Amino acid sequence: MVGLRPIDQTLFDAVAAQARSSPRFRCNHNFHAESEPVQRFLNVLQPGTYVRPHRHQRATAGAGFECFVVLQGAIGLLLLDADGAVIHQERLEAQGPLRGIELAEGQFHTLVALTADAVMFELKQGPYVPTADKDFLACFPLEGSPEASAQELAWRQRFQADG
Repeated sequence: MVGLRPIDQTLFDAVAAQARSSPRFRCNHNFHAESEPVQRFLNVLQPGTYVRPHRHQRATAGAGFECFVVLQGAIGLLLLDADGAVIHQERLEAQGPLRGIELAEGQFHTLVALTADAVMFELKQGPYVPTADKDFLACFPLEGSPEASAQELAWRQRFQADG
């Protein structure tokens, strides 16, 4: 299909397979080039992926928003204060009452895969600059550490307790 990029089950399955075999247990499928002014991509997460809490801030006020829409499975979203305490949580589900959310600029957050092959569409301001994209909360462990794995499990268990 010339000029069309299908977002379908075949794509979900392909990216989910990549996420399952990734050491990070997640994988992006970008629809944008890094230099484009709007970032739009699928983010596929598997249980066990650790997303270090972070926020997005941009030079232009208000441009650090981030929008998530779950297309398959379920993802937990945790909002944190500057000290790392959870101040709010939401369960986003493709078949649930809350399927997506937009975060304001500067909001510390993390994501937890609550089902295998969880697929979400993300939209945020570009261009993508890896060194300036995220402002991490320093009180949380680095990705890949045993402490990060324990932290992810604790966050996922918060949602299991809610059903």
